[in-house]
Amino acid sequence: MASLNEQISKKPWLGWLLFILTIVVVFVLGLFASSITERRAEALVVNKPKVEVKELEPRNEVWGQNYPREFETYYDTKDTTFKSKYNGSAMIDMLEEFPSLVILWAGYGFSKDYNQSRGHYYAVEDIYNTLRTGGPKTESDGPMPSTCWTCKSPDVPRYMKEIGITEFYSAKWATFGPEIVNPIGCADCHDEKTMNLEITRPALKEAFERQGKDITKATHQEMRSLVCAQCHVEYYFAKNQPGKEKANYLTFPWDNGTKVEEVEEYYDKIEFSDWTHALSRTPMIKAQHPGYEIYQTGIHAQRGVSCADCHMPYKSEGGQKFTDHKIQSPLNNIANSCQVCHRQSEATLAKNVLDHQDRVIDIRGKLEHLLAITHIEAKFAWDKGATEEQMKDILMDIRHAQWRWDYGAASHGGSFHSPVETARVLSSGISIAGDARLKLSELLAKLGHIGPVPIPDISTKAKAQAYLGMPMDELNQEKAEFVENVVPQWLAKAKERESKY
Repeated sequence: MASLNEQISKKPWLGWLLFILTIVVVFVLGLFASSITERRAEALVVNKPKVEVKELEPRNEVWGQNYPREFETYYDTKDTTFKSKYNGSAMIDMLEEFPSLVILWAGYGFSKDYNQSRGHYYAVEDIYNTLRTGGPKTESDGPMPSTCWTCKSPDVPRYMKEIGITEFYSAKWATFGPEIVNPIGCADCHDEKTMNLEITRPALKEAFERQGKDITKATHQEMRSLVCAQCHVEYYFAKNQPGKEKANYLTFPWDNGTKVEEVEEYYDKIEFSDWTHALSRTPMIKAQHPGYEIYQTGIHAQRGVSCADCHMPYKSEGGQKFTDHKIQSPLNNIANSCQVCHRQSEATLAKNVLDHQDRVIDIRGKLEHLLAITHIEAKFAWDKGATEEQMKDILMDIRHAQWRWDYGAASHGGSFHSPVETARVLSSGISIAGDARLKLSELLAKLGHIGPVPIPDISTKAKAQAYLGMPMDELNQEKAEFVENVVPQWLAKAKERESKY
């Protein structure tokens, strides 16, 4: 075989071709090296702190000076335009969408007002604008405890450290109206010195301690879910604890485990109830939002996928890789959230999600309707002269059936996070509610009533609230006066306080 030199001597153009190719390769390598150098220099400039962030600094704008990309994407949670088939980021009046909820929550604040939550940016604003918090009369006299503020703002851990955890839980909601003004943000999840993820709410730490687990041993990937689990969980306000008699102490009912039956057993053992139902007189449990508990039973958790992987995926900008803090539905960002792992098209992936949700929400709707009727039938039995002993087992069935409905409904995304477990929970609720109705039918026969119970028209929110005799005009007027008169005073006082930082 002829040598390269011999080939070049026979074909001079070959030498020129090799020379040109060498120049091109060297030029490309030079550009690549220059890009790396520029990116490293840019990273040094970007990551150099511009201001000192103080311990438990609640103002996201201060953190944003050092972490502009994260800050800018976080404030994209102001965007409420995305709406999927089921919810999204827009405010939705859930009582208008599902009037049966008014009956399910009769006698409880949620029957007055329940809106689909918007982005984290609106956490403080939306708690002002709900009838569930009521109108404060004075700073020391309000219908709700200050514990309701716990997950709404990074001002909370700051005040917990300043006055004490128990003291914070012992105050009234209105007490902190002028103080808690910064929406959910940086200090809720990050250490100000290292930017490591950290737990800032005591309830999660305390729940782990009672289970004999050391939360400080959690990996970084586990922390990418645990910082969410500070708030997106089931909890209750424990009262009359030794040394905490005045506190509505926020507690996670995880001592037996986190599955629906295990939490139910915990509540039944301590005879806890959030309220007594206005129609059926059932001692009820109101599920909050057991998103973390449901997520743990799903395939993504089993494979080590964190909450942040899907709801806060990584993105790149100007050579910088960072976490997108626009916390939102993955359906609004399928390319970065889903297609990192799944190679199907966006249309296929979205259809898979909606197929799961359709099936689960169909089951949920059946249980929802069944429970509304059961509460009305139970009231009818009381009106016919039923005794507490006769109603005892029936009320326990109603309690357990609605607990399962609420556990599945309030988990926010459970129909996708763990569709099999969510469907199992809801289906068991249908079975239990069916048992309650059978027992009611037998009891009514003993009381002399044969045949169906008359069911009022509860087909709309207004009709359902009217059936319950709720003075909605008066309540809405009270809320309007609160938002118009009290909130501006609170915000003015907060602005005056922040000017002294």
